[in-house]
Amino acid sequence: MTENNISDQGGVLVTLIKAESAAIVAEVHVAPGQEVAAGTVLLATELMKMRHEIRAEQSGIVTAVHVTAGQELQGGETLITLEPGSVSVEEVATDDTARPDLEEYAARMALLDDAARPEAVAKRHALGGRTARENINDLFDAGSFTEYGALAVAAQRGKRALPDLQARTQGDGIICGIGTVSGRTVAAMAVDYMVLAGTQGFNHHRKMDRLIEVASRDRLPIVLFAEGGGGRPNDGDTALIMAAWLNVTSFRHFAAYKGPKIGIVSGYCFAGNAALYGVCDLRIATRNSWIGMGGPAMIEGGGLGVVAPKEIGPSDVQAGTGLIDILTEDEAEAVEAAKRLLSLEAAQTPPADDPEETPDLRNVVPVDRTRAYDMRAAIDGLADSDTFQELRRGFGAGMITGFARIRGRAVGLLANNPLHLGGAIDAEAGDKGARFLQLCDAWGLPVVTLCDTPGFMVGPEVEKTGQVAHISRLFLAGAHFSQPLVTLILRKAYGLGAMAMAGGGLDRPHFCCAWPTGEVGAMGLEGAVRLGHRDHLNAIEDPAEREAEYQRLVDALYERGKALNAASLLEFDAVIDPAETRAALHRALESAGPATPGPRYADAW
Repeated sequence: MTENNISDQGGVLVTLIKAESAAIVAEVHVAPGQEVAAGTVLLATELMKMRHEIRAEQSGIVTAVHVTAGQELQGGETLITLEPGSVSVEEVATDDTARPDLEEYAARMALLDDAARPEAVAKRHALGGRTARENINDLFDAGSFTEYGALAVAAQRGKRALPDLQARTQGDGIICGIGTVSGRTVAAMAVDYMVLAGTQGFNHHRKMDRLIEVASRDRLPIVLFAEGGGGRPNDGDTALIMAAWLNVTSFRHFAAYKGPKIGIVSGYCFAGNAALYGVCDLRIATRNSWIGMGGPAMIEGGGLGVVAPKEIGPSDVQAGTGLIDILTEDEAEAVEAAKRLLSLEAAQTPPADDPEETPDLRNVVPVDRTRAYDMRAAIDGLADSDTFQELRRGFGAGMITGFARIRGRAVGLLANNPLHLGGAIDAEAGDKGARFLQLCDAWGLPVVTLCDTPGFMVGPEVEKTGQVAHISRLFLAGAHFSQPLVTLILRKAYGLGAMAMAGGGLDRPHFCCAWPTGEVGAMGLEGAVRLGHRDHLNAIEDPAEREAEYQRLVDALYERGKALNAASLLEFDAVIDPAETRAALHRALESAGPATPGPRYADAW
């Protein structure tokens, strides 16, 4: 380091170039009387094996050199005296023109681009798929993504040349990083199927663990693009230090992760990739997907026969099992669904054209209490336009679950389906509803339940499904639910099923209300009359008279349990005009206070 001082020597202004700190003069490149242009190297010093070139800041003539090579400097010594002025030599460019380090960097980074693998990319596109990097670019806001561990390669340096690994095992088959999605900070891991068929290698897992740890510091959402098989058996660099690698930590760390986890699958997803996908809170898959805990090789190796990959867990099967929450046509639609889910955290202003009343809701439930109706029509009327995202539609038909907004507020909607078993809750519906409550609790979303159920499904056949255990999950999930809860009774609210739909009882919600069509009872009215008045009815010999008496008793029981009378007995909080439901729900949620992510997790089922 140097400092320049201006000095008057005999009427001539000169520049004194001095040492700022201790160093050793390594080289002297000029002599007295020499013309130098700005930028010329005058001398070089060395300290701690680092060389520092001292250049002329302006053109002129060297009038004196005060040091020699090898001389130790203490700092403050005059090194060179320079008389500024015009010179005949040209100014020296100070920028380095040759930078092999930057050239190597550029070449190495270029291998990470899809352009470095045109044949593999073309094959993906020909099958209607996208590359991992294309999905990452689509998910994140432009310019916001910071990649972690991009330069990793497969742990096979002992048997493959490094240039080959760099060209063919980019990132060890996974892209990890953090960016923003519509302004929200999000982490993502995208398996690159073009690298060793998406198998999971040593560095692949190390990158996952690193990203999970960094994301956990702020409980960021993680989006996982899962595709490919399980562990990679031929990472030879680790062969001498492990036998089976059953202590790999990625699965445990990802399963234990407390932030939101969204999984996306397109193509083949087997073994380890399927296990990671399975522990995601929400699971999205394209129609062109096949998901299973073992691929063809594992099935054959287990002596279970030879099968084609497309025979294992196709999307239509997995939508029916409840594994897939959202089924999409392609990856672009899947990414868009993930963006909508990630936006649930953000508050939105109510629609500008939001009416005070929604008269159409008055006609959703028929006057004839024996006529079925479409609960999704009620949901469409209650939710802000085009905001309802249904989950697991192909599974548990007796329960409708999904996310929506009501006057801009994100909510979970849990509703009975009167078009399936009359709204009775069977084992699948119980599982579906319970997991949804767990999910909303973990994500910190209030829930509105729409109740129209004659209760839990009963009978010898339904008990073969493990009905008691499955539907009891609704009570457990409701009892532990820690977010604002509002219940609306549209028609039937009978017995234990209605209690479970309200989180455990009609006194459980922050606000429990009913439409005028609502009716409550310890069990179905007709069944209550048949059981409670059996002897009385059997004593009536005339069938017509017996039927008339039966109907009178049902009507009397209905009058007792209909919404207006039940509310007067304080069975629940209020009866509301269907047209004013959106406003009533909004007020109830507003008064219930904020929702914050709960401490528990949503289980895989």
